[in-house]
Amino acid sequence: MTQDLDTLLTALYVKIDDTIRTPRWRGRPPLLTDSELVCLAVAQVLLGARSEAHWIRYARVHLAGMFPYLPQRPGYNKRLRAALPLVKKVIRDLARDSDFWFDNHWIVDSTPVPCGMSRPTVQRSDLAGWAGYGYCASHSRFFWGLRLYLVCTPTGMPILWALANPKIGEREVLAAMLEVEAGVVAEHPGILLITDKGFASRAFERDLAEQGIELLRPSRKREKARYGEPMLKKVRQLIESVNDTLKGQLDLEEHGGRTFTGVAVRVAQRLLAMAAAIWHNNKTGAPVTRSLIAYDH
Repeated sequence: MTQDLDTLLTALYVKIDDTIRTPRWRGRPPLLTDSELVCLAVAQVLLGARSEAHWIRYARVHLAGMFPYLPQRPGYNKRLRAALPLVKKVIRDLARDSDFWFDNHWIVDSTPVPCGMSRPTVQRSDLAGWAGYGYCASHSRFFWGLRLYLVCTPTGMPILWALANPKIGEREVLAAMLEVEAGVVAEHPGILLITDKGFASRAFERDLAEQGIELLRPSRKREKARYGEPMLKKVRQLIESVNDTLKGQLDLEEHGGRTFTGVAVRVAQRLLAMAAAIWHNNKTGAPVTRSLIAYDH
């Protein structure tokens, strides 16, 4: 099997079509199926098309052979927002269908997802009440938007993810994610959760231990060096490289969402594109599992 965008989309289409249940439509079914919609969304992100209007024009010329029918931009936007539960499901299905699902070493981090740059935008945005002001330590600047919390394997395959207001504590968000996905946690005995100092708390570690999860993090100031700390710097670079893939190659910060559902589906769209590339690279035996180079042109 070759590594190119056409092959990836074909394999992804077959995977999705085999796993989803086709709904019973009242009247005539849509000309663009759900499987085609998800593949179209993945191709949009991998090819770096930020504008949906520009993407539809591009796809009509270059992808007409794979997608015989393409809706207008409003119809594509409406279908994509309604497909958020399906996109979440496909991310999970791809993770389960890869070798990385059985990895019990999980890396956790959060990264800013800016949603507005000016004060007037903040005041009139539909995201008010969900988004908020936060601080990005890596860029030494404040931002208005959300934080993406990502739990992934060392290869970058997403296991759990969530969007939250930056003012909510990191431990609180992670605890809620593990509680909601208790079934996934139960499938992975002996989880080693690798985090940064922001998740430090004796009570939090105690709660994790009750779930069978061991926390590995750097020691804080005035704290005795913790077990396994020398290896943390190399491991922490893995999650930083995952965030770099999302921001640098998949334009996470340029998502363009303006509503609750719009931001959520565009973030999910980028996570799906990364998961699809990792899944396909794993199936084809590619030497670099998280490489997107074969699919970005």
